[in-house]
Amino acid sequence: MTEHVLEVQDVTKRYGGRNDDASATMALAGVSLCVDAGEFVGIMGPSGSGKSTLLNCISTIDAPTSGSIRIAGRDITKLSSKELARFRRDELGFVFQDSNLLDTLTVRENIALALTIQRACAREIPERVHDAAARLGIADILDKYPYQISGGQKQRAAAARAVITHPSLVVADEPTGALDSKSSAQLLETFETLNASGSTIVMVTHDAFTASWCHRIVFIKDGRLWGQLHRGDDARDAFFSKIVAATTRLGDGVRDAR
Repeated sequence: MTEHVLEVQDVTKRYGGRNDDASATMALAGVSLCVDAGEFVGIMGPSGSGKSTLLNCISTIDAPTSGSIRIAGRDITKLSSKELARFRRDELGFVFQDSNLLDTLTVRENIALALTIQRACAREIPERVHDAAARLGIADILDKYPYQISGGQKQRAAAARAVITHPSLVVADEPTGALDSKSSAQLLETFETLNASGSTIVMVTHDAFTASWCHRIVFIKDGRLWGQLHRGDDARDAFFSKIVAATTRLGDGVRDAR
């Protein structure tokens, strides 16, 4: 039986007013989904659809109003602040639109920082950093500072930092949003490499090309699950065409993706 790394069950999120206040904004209205170990899942939807809110709840940046979110078997909605901090450190990896590298640290030090915070054995850190960097094609920039490398290299360094602690789930929020087409392709190849080696990835994106690298796309509209697309045996260009068609129907208000 396939293991669910992520289980989102009937999650709602309201902003403003009380839960029963008509003036409250319903950002998520009962979303449920599961992500299996080793999947690469994209979340798409129009602006204001709730996709980023959903990712923020999954990544513990925000808390749902109701419902449950289980990651690696633990319901994160029931954890204390201290437990959440520990869970975030040990079980989650993050890649956002801004790489969030520390300018005063080299790439090597930025990647190693995740292990230092986790209190990994100091003797193991250099080799683990080098192995992660080599796997993602950035071993030659480890001693450079963020201002000395390209945006695409920064994002690959952020990806190395995200996975070096072997998290249960990697969450990515518009990771190609600030990159040119070449750098975007390089970063997506990085994600493909990470996923092939066992990383489970959930990524929010508005871009059909970026989404076409995923195994499955979950569409959100008006805070609800609208539909899904599975790549299956499709080549990436064929899956891209299906995503474009689905997003067009989503924008036109057609019921769901098939």
